[in-house]
Amino acid sequence: MATKPIYLTVSDLNYYITQKFKRDPYLHKVYLQGELSNFRLRRNSHQYFSLKDEHAKINVVMFRSYFDKVKFRPEEGMKVFVTGYVSVYAQQGSYQFYAETMEPAGLGALYEQLQQLKDKLSKEGLFDQAHKRALPRFPDKIAVITSASGAVIHDIMVTCNRRFPYAEVDLYPAKVQGEGAKETLVQAMQQVADSSGADVLIIGRGGGSLEDLWPFNEEAVVRQVYAMPMPVISSVGHETDTTLCDLAADQRAATPTAAAEYATPNLPDELNNLKQLSVRLVTEMQSNISQRQQYLRRLENSVVLRQPERIYDQAAQSLDLLTTRLQTAMSQVLQQRKQAYQTAVSRLQTHSPLHLVERDLQQTNYLQQRLNQAGKQVLADKQADVQQLAQKLDAISPLKTLSRGFAIATNEQQQLIASVEQLKTGQVMDLQFKDGTAQAEVTAVKSKQK
Repeated sequence: MATKPIYLTVSDLNYYITQKFKRDPYLHKVYLQGELSNFRLRRNSHQYFSLKDEHAKINVVMFRSYFDKVKFRPEEGMKVFVTGYVSVYAQQGSYQFYAETMEPAGLGALYEQLQQLKDKLSKEGLFDQAHKRALPRFPDKIAVITSASGAVIHDIMVTCNRRFPYAEVDLYPAKVQGEGAKETLVQAMQQVADSSGADVLIIGRGGGSLEDLWPFNEEAVVRQVYAMPMPVISSVGHETDTTLCDLAADQRAATPTAAAEYATPNLPDELNNLKQLSVRLVTEMQSNISQRQQYLRRLENSVVLRQPERIYDQAAQSLDLLTTRLQTAMSQVLQQRKQAYQTAVSRLQTHSPLHLVERDLQQTNYLQQRLNQAGKQVLADKQADVQQLAQKLDAISPLKTLSRGFAIATNEQQQLIASVEQLKTGQVMDLQFKDGTAQAEVTAVKSKQK
């Protein structure tokens, strides 16, 4: 019997295909190049377009969060490098490319070079905030390095004349793009540093592509900006463009007009501030004078100035009080010292050496008597012990045994003979009696056991 087929829903099939795409490691990070097709810029929104080459095309989605980071304006037909991943749009059952970055195909090397130089100079500290200098508030001379024929110098001059016409604005013309721009920019900055006496420097140009702004990313130009003896304001490109000169300068301005505003104070505002400060100064001076006058009047009306002798009244009273307190304190101290002296004399008499000697002599006599008595008692005890021991010794003495008719036998080595087993026939032995000794020869040995 044939197995009945299982029919999937379209959603199930699309889900299965989506999982296949997600699990393919080669589709997680894809580097793609191609030509922009069907590109229509959607402001503040996601971008939907295609990438194509001579033989194929793929739909691309770039979400707004990624597109806002793109540093150039994409246009139809432009060749670009994009990175992202491939996935399935399940609602339509189609796969598409999700772009995360985009760069012009012809500028990829420049972007890489720019990033490497940026990292190098950043490690050296050229972009650190600690090295940023404050701009002078009232500059006498402002140096400007830009193209002599561009709109930048015109905008700066107009803004400076409007805000602070007392400042002298000097133009140091230089090429701001193309071949030789790097050299002329460095030469102009060196000229400003050597002989201009400027209080602040503005360097900049209008907007443009990465290639147009590249002279302001050259290492020599960036290092010269960092080495300038006066504060530097960089106004290169538009607000969205950021060059390495902007990072090395003490202040970055989005436009030439903004740069001129940073470099100069607004004269009407400053005059208004001066008026306010003048009013505050007069008010403070008047208040200070009034306070001093009041203080002077208080001094003039004080009792001290009208009756100077009263200055000493309180002092004299204090002196009397202190004198009384001093006398009372001295009397108390003297009385305490007398009591301490008497106490010490009493204690000294109590501990007099004569008393101690008499007491020790009495103790010595008493101990001597006890010692004599104890010595006599010990001697009597010892004599009794000796007599008792003598009696015991006499009771067990061999001499007393000899007096009862017994004799002590010893061999030739003077060893005591206590058994017949120590004797041999013909052996000579010594016999000790109560009143003398004799020698005897053994003629026969008989044992009781035999």
